[in-house]
Amino acid sequence: MATVELRFSAQPEHVRTARLVAAAVARRAGVDEAVLDEVRLAVGEACSRAVGLHRSNGVTDPVRVVLTEEEKTFSIEVGDGVPGAGVAAADAAGVPGSRDGAPTEDFDDAEGEDEMGLAVISGLVDDVEVSAGEHGGVIRMSWPTTPAIVLP
Repeated sequence: MATVELRFSAQPEHVRTARLVAAAVARRAGVDEAVLDEVRLAVGEACSRAVGLHRSNGVTDPVRVVLTEEEKTFSIEVGDGVPGAGVAAADAAGVPGSRDGAPTEDFDDAEGEDEMGLAVISGLVDDVEVSAGEHGGVIRMSWPTTPAIVLP
């Protein structure tokens, strides 16, 4: 299992870098070329959502992106540091999520952008899960991979 981890400050200009890295790692992991645009878009939405949550809630922690290559699956986790963010929006967007956290009193979802971003992600990714807790939220997305063909 190979893992790449990115951490970046909650600045919109870093989202592009996260998308490019995710696409490169997905390609290397064996994700079908036809799906790479979906990977790029989903990671862009998830990272933009995390950046927006951080900025609107005054969180200074970095946004976390973990890219994991397993035997038959490539997964990406995008984590934010906003306690309780995400589950209510995931419910509204029809995305499966854990029920660990509830939004804190001062949680700001940037006027529904959270819900819209999750709806876009769920339209792009078949296997997506949203969880939230007291230390922040995580969007986990995964795609099947095709094994590399080894020529003699």
